[in-house]
Amino acid sequence: MSEVIGRGAEAVLKKEEFMDGYCVVKERLKKGYRVEELDEKLRKERTKEESKLLSEARRVGVSTPQVYERQENVIKVEFLDGDKVRDLVPEYSEEEREKLAEEIGTCIAKLHNRGIVHGDLTTSNMIVKDGELYFIDFGLGYFSKSVEDKAVDLYLLWEVLDSTHPDYRDELWESITESYKETCDSSEQVMRRVDNIAKRGRYVSDR
Repeated sequence: MSEVIGRGAEAVLKKEEFMDGYCVVKERLKKGYRVEELDEKLRKERTKEESKLLSEARRVGVSTPQVYERQENVIKVEFLDGDKVRDLVPEYSEEEREKLAEEIGTCIAKLHNRGIVHGDLTTSNMIVKDGELYFIDFGLGYFSKSVEDKAVDLYLLWEVLDSTHPDYRDELWESITESYKETCDSSEQVMRRVDNIAKRGRYVSDR
C-alpha cells in the first residue's frame, strides 16, 4: 500500500507499509528549470544532508523519525502516528502548553549547540507521540555555527506562532525562549540577533 500524504515544491511524501508497520518515503522532485546534471547532484546532496541531520539530531537528544534507508533522491523514515503540535496547542491546558513550549525550546537549543539549523521550525513539523516530542522534516536544514542562522531559525518560529497561534503566541514564545536560554551555549548572542531581526522586519514593514 502506498498513499500520498504530502506534496510540496521540493518533494512528495508517501506512507508505505514497512516491516510490521509503516514508513514515510520522501522523494525529491526533479526541477525542470535546472540543468539535469546539476539538478541530480543537488537532490542527492540534499537527501544525504537531511539523512545526516536527522541522525545527528537524535544523537544530541532530540527525537526524530528513525532513518531506515537512503537511496539517491529518496529517504525512507519512520512513520510517526502522533499529533502535530499545531493541533495540540489549542487543546492543551495552559500548564500543558507551558511544558510543551519549554521542551520545544530545549530541543532547539540542543540542535543549535550541535550546529544544526532546522530551517523550517513550524508547529506542523513537531509531533507528539506517546508523550514524546519529535522534530520532523529537516529538508530545509543545514549545519551552521552562525549566530545569524540560529537567530533566523528562531525568528521564523516566532512568525509561525504569530500567524498560526496568535492567542497563545506570547506565552509560548516566553516559555520557548526561557528554556532555550538555559540550554543554548550561545543564547545571549542569538537572542540579541533575534531582536535585531525583528527590528529590521518592523522597519521594512513601516516604510
